[in-house]
Amino acid sequence: MAYVVTEACIKCKYMDCVEVCPVDCFYEGETMVVINPNECIDCGVCEPECPAEAILPDTEGGLEKWMELNATYSAQWPNITIKGETPDDADSHKGEDGKFDKYFSANPGKGS
Repeated sequence: MAYVVTEACIKCKYMDCVEVCPVDCFYEGETMVVINPNECIDCGVCEPECPAEAILPDTEGGLEKWMELNATYSAQWPNITIKGETPDDADSHKGEDGKFDKYFSANPGKGS
C-alpha cells in the first residue's frame, strides 16, 4: 500500500507534505507533486498535512488514474525534500473541479 497525490494538488502545490515525509518519496512537477509508490512506506504522515486534501491511500476506490500518474511521473520528475514556494494563486484553485484537463503539465519542477 502507498499514498497517492490526486487532482486536488494541481495548481495548489502547497508542499507541506514534502517536509514530513521520512523517506523523501515526493517528486515535483510544474503544477503538482507526486509520490513514488515504490518508495512510500505507507506511514500516512503526509495525508493530514495537505491543505488541499489531495493525498489519499491507494486503497480508496477510483484512484487507478492517479496511481498510474504518480508512478509514471515520479520516475521522470526531480525528487523534492524541502518545501518550495507555494504558488501565489494556490488558494484560488483549492477545491476547483476539472483541474487535470485545465492545468496539468508533464513538465518537471525544480526539485530540491
